Amino acid sequence: MTHNKQYKTISVLSIAGFDGSGGAGIQADTKTISSLGCYATNVLTALPVQNTQGVQNIFEIPGAAIDQQIKSILDDIYPDAIKIGMVHSIELVEIIADNLKYYTGPIVFDPVMISTSGHQLIKDETIDACKTHLFPLATLVTPNLDEVSVLVNQKISTVEQMEEAGKQILAMGTQAVLVKGGHLQQEELVSFLVQNNQPTEQFKSRRIASNNTHGSGCTLSSAVASYLAQGYSLSQSVGQAQIYIQQAIEASKDLVIGKGNGPLNHFFDPKKLIQKII
Repeated sequence: MTHNKQYKTISVLSIAGFDGSGGAGIQADTKTISSLGCYATNVLTALPVQNTQGVQNIFEIPGAAIDQQIKSILDDIYPDAIKIGMVHSIELVEIIADNLKYYTGPIVFDPVMISTSGHQLIKDETIDACKTHLFPLATLVTPNLDEVSVLVNQKISTVEQMEEAGKQILAMGTQAVLVKGGHLQQEELVSFLVQNNQPTEQFKSRRIASNNTHGSGCTLSSAVASYLAQGYSLSQSVGQAQIYIQQAIEASKDLVIGKGNGPLNHFFDPKKLIQKII
């Protein structure tokens, strides 16, 4: 009697909020992780009511429900990497940090703090809690320029300021920072990867004229997590993720999805589920 081979998938856990329009949050993460050949698992942290035109309301998920979701996934489908999205309360920061303190795989934290329109989404004390509890657990933190400005308490608006700000954030206890330059008003976009005991790396890409960029931050961070889960180095993972997001934006620029800012095209070239023989 022959025994069939068994296969293991590479799993990535997204701890993030909901987006019913499918462009950002846990939906963007799941699409990204899946399109890169990994198996996506989820922990839902909040229930915003939103579409491509904006957020109309936010319903909170009880802390106990989030705590139990994390424990349930870690107990069963242990992730090869974890992506953390918007963390909107001190209680949530502490629940996530407590559950992940013994996790040894890579963690990518996308510190969503500022809305596209420039409003601060979480309170100062929650930002402080993120620095204290989540930054030390993170393999990589991926702030955009608005979030960088909040973290270093100074308006960061030039390429020259970005690297120095990255070093300041690195000193807050994380292993690496990707300072994203998507909000710079220039044709060539520059991001900086700042790591301990490593030379700073620049990643350049051209700006694509498109209204469909909703969820690009979620997509980038979950793409980095997906490549890390596959065993790529941090530098390789960031480079591959930058290429992926560039192509996903390019592939969606002519799509009409909703009346506002539409999503990326995550499935422009989907990979089959990676299967490793056990």
